[in-house]
Amino acid sequence: MFRDCKLDINNKRRAIMQKKISRRDFTKTGAAVGTAVGAATLGWTAVQAARVRGANERIRLGMIGVGNRGSQLLGAFLASADAQIVAICDIYQPYLKRAAAKLDGPVDRYGDFRKLLDRTDLDAVVIATPDHWHALQTIAACRAGKDVYVEKPLSITIHEGRRMAEVARQTNRVVQVGTHRRSAQLWQKMAQMVQAGDLGKTTVSRACRLSNMYPDGIGKRPTSAPPSDLDWDMWLGPRPARPYQDNIAPYKFRWWHLYSSQMANWGVHYLDAMRWCADQLAPASVCAMGGRFAVDDDRTIPDTAQAMFEFASGHLSLFGTFEATGNRILPEGEMEIRGTQGTAYIGGNKIHVLPERGGQFQDHAPRMDPVELTIPESGNHGATGAHAQNFLDCVKSRERPHADVEIGQRSTTMAHLANISLAVKSRLEWDAQNERITNVPQANDFLHYEYRAPWTLG
Repeated sequence: MFRDCKLDINNKRRAIMQKKISRRDFTKTGAAVGTAVGAATLGWTAVQAARVRGANERIRLGMIGVGNRGSQLLGAFLASADAQIVAICDIYQPYLKRAAAKLDGPVDRYGDFRKLLDRTDLDAVVIATPDHWHALQTIAACRAGKDVYVEKPLSITIHEGRRMAEVARQTNRVVQVGTHRRSAQLWQKMAQMVQAGDLGKTTVSRACRLSNMYPDGIGKRPTSAPPSDLDWDMWLGPRPARPYQDNIAPYKFRWWHLYSSQMANWGVHYLDAMRWCADQLAPASVCAMGGRFAVDDDRTIPDTAQAMFEFASGHLSLFGTFEATGNRILPEGEMEIRGTQGTAYIGGNKIHVLPERGGQFQDHAPRMDPVELTIPESGNHGATGAHAQNFLDCVKSRERPHADVEIGQRSTTMAHLANISLAVKSRLEWDAQNERITNVPQANDFLHYEYRAPWTLG
């Protein structure tokens, strides 16, 4: 059984794993070997190697993408005494100007991420660009000798994510994916409880995104000339050339399948948590249904969709994107996990476990005591800040971060498989070892796409 929770070693909180490894032993061997191998393999300068080894050195960061989520990450990294932001990059000038105003003193600004990556004085980069850029920029950063914090979802195709993981390992880079619940004490505790059997045998987990966007959604807009302060061709990158439309960029790309999806944007957070708690590598099969049922706008993704994932261990995970209704589905929290002994609701800073009672032909007595836990995150930036700090710690120690690239690949794959199931209107059987769909051969055509020249996946 896959144990990606074993990677959760670096931070000072209790690690969630079946087999415990001495942190002292791991740090003495893993950190020393990781730093030495990384420096030798990539031909780092002595200054770069010393910077990583120095526990009290500030890590020099470049930010690629400083829009909505990028601005939030900028604040989280600025809050750490371990980080120094020395360069920012965006193809939209107002975002660059806004980000620069948050920094003390002058900062170098770029409109082309490749020029930022050419710098030899950066230790790491933070990537918060639209989803279709994540793979190209992460791979380029790894090959340039930079560690990477890349926002979720990891990629826009399953093939991209696998290549990102391969290059990260080949170059010995630390790559953290932005599923920040992995660094939240509350969610770590939930995973620990489920894996320890506190809820009994768990058979169902579920969550959803709710936002009533009826009737107008993102609206209908004509094509037009792009704003003079937006590099539209660079924004499109590897995707096909097309006229500018102001309900695509700079933010509403989330509703266009060529650039993102809500199944991946929101779903990956909860699908990752479900997979983590179930301690599984990947689902064995996936089925998703949905469509544009109510919202009349330019979107190319469903306004209503439900995906179901079946794990070979005997567990169903459900995630829905419901954008034509906003009322609660769960009685409380963000996610539900149902077990034979108890049902847990988790969200905000609370875990609430309701005891199960025996049903038909069973003893109706409560099967466990109720549990109510409150675990607030410290700091102004909550779990995002903890996740950023975990990345910075791993840049120094060379340990694997909480949401290592392999973890991100496996969880993001779930969202992509749901989108593929929607596209081909079929239940899909998934071979997780070879990362291929086995029962609908034509569905494998969606594992990747042909990039627009001159972009290639390195």
